[in-house]
This record gives sequence, structure tokens and C-alpha cells, in this order.
Amino acid sequence: ALSILLGVWAWTHRPLAHPPGILVPTEPEQTPVENPTPWLHRGHRFFPLARFQVQARILGVERYRFDPAAHLSPVDYALGWGPMSDSAVLDRLDIDQSGRWYHYRWRNEPPIPLEEIIRHSANMHLIPANHWVERQLLKARKGQLVALRGMLVRIEGPNGFHWVSSTTRTDSGDGSCEVIWVEEVRWLSVGQGTP
Repeated sequence: ALSILLGVWAWTHRPLAHPPGILVPTEPEQTPVENPTPWLHRGHRFFPLARFQVQARILGVERYRFDPAAHLSPVDYALGWGPMSDSAVLDRLDIDQSGRWYHYRWRNEPPIPLEEIIRHSANMHLIPANHWVERQLLKARKGQLVALRGMLVRIEGPNGFHWVSSTTRTDSGDGSCEVIWVEEVRWLSVGQGTP
């Protein structure tokens, strides 16, 4: 029975494959917050930095249960759009996540210029705004197409906790991840975009 359950789990969590071609042509959208009023959530103060929405291919999903931010952000997505949603590019990259970081490697030459990899992919720390959003975020599989809507935030909390979102898609390294208060999750099919 255990082997059957493990087999079902592996099948339902397997990465989704796609043929070559850009699956998500749109860029993330970021707009100013009209009334940037802070709010409290789980003992932390949230400061909105910008409204944010993104449609992307999931390049990786990493659960977190024990790090200092896990009770706020139980999962990170590595996301790709434009050329970083194209299997022809992704098949030539090794992608993984750990320690709230997203890593990519290649052999010989990168499949596209490094600047394009940076500009069209990111690791995003996801903070669900409610239990329904959290359940949706935790169902993700590598290869799925997703649309997220919410806000980029700065967070201050007990014991000096401090977390600040990047507000640009062209940075890399420490501090380059987006910290997103996620208000809406939608699963997309190939060819589906924002109405």
C-alpha cells in the first residue's frame, strides 16, 4: 500500500513537460501603490512597495518549514517568462533552489546571454494573504504556468526581522528576490494570458 501511495504522489507531483517555444511572452507588471498603508500579519508589520503581477512558468518549487521566515512564506517559486519559459532554453540549464536562493548553471556557453536569464527569471518568496491562497501555492508543480497578483513588500518583525523585496527585474545576487504578498493565484494553460 505504501508503494502505491508513493507512486501516486510521484505521478501527481511530476514536472510538466512542454515542447520548445516561449510559453509566457508577457513581462511582470509593477505599479505604484495608491495608498501605501502598512498592515499587521502574524506579528509582523508589512509595508507595501508596489502592486505586482506576473505570469510565468514555474522553474522550481521549494518548501520551507524551519527557517525564520517559514511561518510567513512557506514556499518559494523560481519563475521564468519570455525566453526563460522556453524548453529549448531551459533544457540547457540546470536549475535548483536552496536556502531561499535560486541557482542556474550551464555547460560550455549559456543558451541565452546571462543578462537575459537574469531579466527573465527570478526567485520569489511567496506570502499567502489567506488560507485558500496558501493551499493553491502549495499545490504547484515544476513546469506549470501560473499567474500571481499581489504586492511587493518590506517586512519588519520581532528580534530584528527585516525582509525587503527587490523592485527591479534586472538585479541578481543577495537582495534580488521578490517578496510578494500574494492575493490571487491562477493556473494557466498554454496560450492563456491576462484577460
